[in-house]
Amino acid sequence: MKVAASLLLLSTTVSAFTSPVSKTSTSSIKMSEPVEVETPVVVPVPETPVQPSMSTALPFMPRPLALDGSLVGDVGFDPLGFAKSKEDLMNYREAEIKHGRLAMLAAAGWPLSELWDKKVASLFGLPALVDSGDRAPSLLNGGLGKVSPVYWIGVLILAGAIDIFGITRARSNTQDYFAGNLGFDPLGLYPKEKQGQLDMQLKEIKNGRLAMIAITAFAFQEFVSKVGVVDETPIFFKPIGQALHEYANSGYIQ
Repeated sequence: MKVAASLLLLSTTVSAFTSPVSKTSTSSIKMSEPVEVETPVVVPVPETPVQPSMSTALPFMPRPLALDGSLVGDVGFDPLGFAKSKEDLMNYREAEIKHGRLAMLAAAGWPLSELWDKKVASLFGLPALVDSGDRAPSLLNGGLGKVSPVYWIGVLILAGAIDIFGITRARSNTQDYFAGNLGFDPLGLYPKEKQGQLDMQLKEIKNGRLAMIAITAFAFQEFVSKVGVVDETPIFFKPIGQALHEYANSGYIQ
C-alpha cells in the first residue's frame, strides 16, 4: 500500500511540473494569414511659389518684401518703398483702385465734355465751360472757377458716401472681400469662377493704371499745346472722315 501511495504521489508531482499541451486556436491561424493593409492616401500640399529676388517691373532692383505676389497686378513695383508691411500694401491697393476707377471715368468724360459741352450748353441756354481751344477745365488749364459750386458739393457728398460705404465693407471682415469690392455689379458681369474673377480684377487694375496715365497726359498736353485733346488727336475721338478732313486742313495730310 505504501508503494502504491508513493507511486501515486510521484505521478501527481510530475504532472504538476509538466506544461499542458497547447491547442492551436482558430484565432492564431487567422493571425498567421496575410492581412491586406490599405495604403493611406497622401494629399499633395501645394507648394508656395517662390518669388524672384529681383523686381519683375524693375529687374535691376530687389523685389520689395511686402509685394509677395498675392495681389493681382503685383509686379514688384515700389521703387520708393512706400509699402512697409502687408497692411500698408492693402491700404495702397484700396487707394489705387479708387483712383483708377475715378481716372477711367475722367478719361472717358474729359474728351466727351470737349465734344459735347458747347452743344449741351447751347441747348439749355448756358455758357460753355470749354474755352476757345476746346479745352476742358482743369487745374493746369484753368476754368475750374466757372463750374457751379452746387456741382462740387454734389460730388463731395457722393464721393464721401461711396468712401464710407467702402470703408464699412472693408472693416466687416467678410471672407469674400478684397480691395475695392463694393458689391456693385448691376449687369452681372463679374464671373462666378475663381480664375475668371482674378482675370477681371487684373483687367480693372491695368485699365485703371492706364487711365491714370492718360488723364495726366491730357492735362499736360492741353497745357502745352493750348488745344483740346479731341482737336489735337481727332483720330481717337471723332469719326474717321471728320478726323481726316481736319488733318487735311491742318496740313498733316497733303
